[in-house]
Amino acid sequence: MKGHTGGVNSLAFSPDGQTLASGSGDNTVRLWRVSDGSLLRTLEGHTYYVTSVAFSPDGQTLASASADKTIRLWYVPDGSPLRILKGHTNFVNCLAFSPDDRTLASGSYDMTIRLWGVP
Repeated sequence: MKGHTGGVNSLAFSPDGQTLASGSGDNTVRLWRVSDGSLLRTLEGHTYYVTSVAFSPDGQTLASASADKTIRLWYVPDGSPLRILKGHTNFVNCLAFSPDDRTLASGSYDMTIRLWGVP
């Protein structure tokens, strides 16, 4: 699976196991078809390297965290941007969705954990 032009910092499988998301030092997130390794789409918008990616439990939303201090939410079926979450004051480096799809947790080098409602 080639495609990124920077180091890969994070990987996540979709809940159904058919898609792999990768976050990179090239400031992008890429979605790959697991069965054949083909690139499905590239998600662009972060202005600094992507540190973490996480699928929602229903597989419809992907969250990406970045050293640009933001979290971006993407609609997985077509790759469209849904929302940008701002509030951390340093690199955001980890993400996790709650099992009910309603909350996203983020951790940052600003020494905080934030909980975000993601209806």
